[in-house]
Amino acid sequence: MGLLVVLLYCSLVSGVFANEVYMQGGVLTFTPKGNNLDGTIRVDFHYKKSYLYPESCLPTFSWGCHNGDCGTITTSEYGVMDPDPSGVSCQLEGVITRSLLSDKPFDLLDQGCCWTYNTEDLVSWSMIAHVDLGKRSDTGLPNRSPITTMPPQIRVPQNCPTAFLLAHDPDGDNVRCRHGTRNNLECSTCKTAPDFTLDENACILSFSGSSSSGVHMFELVLEDFPRQNTTLKYHDGTSTVKYPVSQDASDPLSKIPLQFLVIVDGAAPSCVLGEYIPKYITPTVSNGTLIKTSFGKEFSFPVSAVSTKSVIKDIEISGPLNIEKTFEYDNVTGVGKAMIKWTPTANDIGDYIPICFIAQTTTQYQSELRCIIVVTEESQSESDVKCTDTTMTLYVSKSSVRGFNETNLRLNDPSCSVTTNGSHVIASVSLNSCGTQVEETVDEIIFKNEMTSFDQPHDVITREHQFKILFVCKFPKNSRLSVSFEAQKSDYLFTEALFGNFTYLFQFYDNSAFTTVINPNTHIKVKLKDMIYMGISVQSSLSSIRLFVESCRATPHDNPNDPIYYDIISNGCTKAQTTKVYSGSLKEFRFGLEAFSFIGDYEQVYITCTVLLCGAGDPKTRCAQGCTNSSSSRRRRSLVSETQRRSISQGPLRLARTSSGSPGSNLNRNTQVISFAFIVAIVLVA
Repeated sequence: MGLLVVLLYCSLVSGVFANEVYMQGGVLTFTPKGNNLDGTIRVDFHYKKSYLYPESCLPTFSWGCHNGDCGTITTSEYGVMDPDPSGVSCQLEGVITRSLLSDKPFDLLDQGCCWTYNTEDLVSWSMIAHVDLGKRSDTGLPNRSPITTMPPQIRVPQNCPTAFLLAHDPDGDNVRCRHGTRNNLECSTCKTAPDFTLDENACILSFSGSSSSGVHMFELVLEDFPRQNTTLKYHDGTSTVKYPVSQDASDPLSKIPLQFLVIVDGAAPSCVLGEYIPKYITPTVSNGTLIKTSFGKEFSFPVSAVSTKSVIKDIEISGPLNIEKTFEYDNVTGVGKAMIKWTPTANDIGDYIPICFIAQTTTQYQSELRCIIVVTEESQSESDVKCTDTTMTLYVSKSSVRGFNETNLRLNDPSCSVTTNGSHVIASVSLNSCGTQVEETVDEIIFKNEMTSFDQPHDVITREHQFKILFVCKFPKNSRLSVSFEAQKSDYLFTEALFGNFTYLFQFYDNSAFTTVINPNTHIKVKLKDMIYMGISVQSSLSSIRLFVESCRATPHDNPNDPIYYDIISNGCTKAQTTKVYSGSLKEFRFGLEAFSFIGDYEQVYITCTVLLCGAGDPKTRCAQGCTNSSSSRRRRSLVSETQRRSISQGPLRLARTSSGSPGSNLNRNTQVISFAFIVAIVLVA
């Protein structure tokens, strides 16, 4: 597997049209990052665009939702990659996080004007990406798109044939590269360039040489196909099958756009590498090399190239945000050397990051394009972090932070203090305070915080080198939970005109048959994610009434207005993904959900529901409306056909410890993660 070669036109006549925006290429890739705590799906999108003139690199995300549920943007980060020393062009990278309610397919679309000058006289551009987050039967995870990146400039002499490998896939899928089609909004004009051949199945673009120079534009689509029949399963219970490319080339796992310009220059005096065209020399890594590194640890590699009849002016790079480069040239040996450095963050764990580089001379001759793939793994270094059921504590040796004022250190929440002793700086934070960030994957709950230095307490910028430590605790979910239902509340008796006396019963059951009510004085043991079954019913002498449960929420205290809550049902609609409603009569409502507890220093869970009664035959009541949005349910209550809304609650569900040595021993009282092992990583950046 190789990596994308992207060909961009970056040097054009300056001055004229300097105030216009001219795009020179773009690409979008995506990586699923698991589930958020609220059950939504997190996906990171990396996109790049190259423009003529640096002032065009504005921090914007123009990709809009074209089809399906595209979720909402929750975070965004932008940066300019390896600025062009000549100031002619620029390359912008953005990292966008979207939060989605559904794992069904959707499409993102980006269109605009204008392309920079090109031989085909193409003006507008159109790019579309297809995302499918169904769980794969072969990997047990959602699909990841092919990965690509693009250096800001690639040129080829018209008399020197060459070839480029265009794609790498992190799931090991087969990647097909093809020209876009206008009907699918994959391109604008959809012309093809002469003297270039695209091997779609091998993803190789070949240049055979040309009788004339020019700037050519390519509007390609990269598609990944599984190597065997693979089923994608979705949260709504549906599924679909994806086939290898040889069986069904029209239904890929995903589609991403790749659009770029190729500059064909005049003939070179020689096509021999190392003369006019730079040649890589030791210790430069080979093209397509896959390298593993740990997050929080600086990753670096050298690049060296020689040109005996030209002067190497730069080694251009394209990679992730915050990548750095130093370059020097030896006039005696004709060797240009670069050191490329990058420090992955915790957010990069599991990602496949492409980094590409190319050497360029003052006479515009370029070396071959080489790309490597960096895989970020968990840090395996010794930990100075201790994780408990309520806190995580960071210990940093003072000798490792020399040069920094130990009193000018803060956490994500600046109001939380950092303490010291004779040998260490210490930060102890609760799992639900001090700005601790919480993430959830299929198997783990992850807690993150960060210690950073500052010049003045209220500064938002710094001109000093920054000290930064990221500390992380991970807790697996596959632990045993013991739950006891203690002091269940009595039944709720009400009297209301036209409805007489009626009683609401809120009870727990031992299984989905709802035949046996759990005795309030007994304890039950369930594994995390096992179902808890609940039923709400009404006892009344009236026969033609209907019970409606409008909302249910869980809180850590016996207060339905607690600021910490977890919605189970809202406006008649189920909100928690694990909630299941079972059939019952008009006078009862049965539902279940997976066992859970609140993260943090909480010992119990209460569940409060809002209920009402309606006349069974009246189509204008709130009961008849069923699941609806909040705005449509704001209406005047029918005094004839409805009761008032009543709040009823049940609980607490309290975590209890089991005997020592038995499965589920040493249970935490206050976190969803019981019997845990932790993984911690420390990052020092100076």
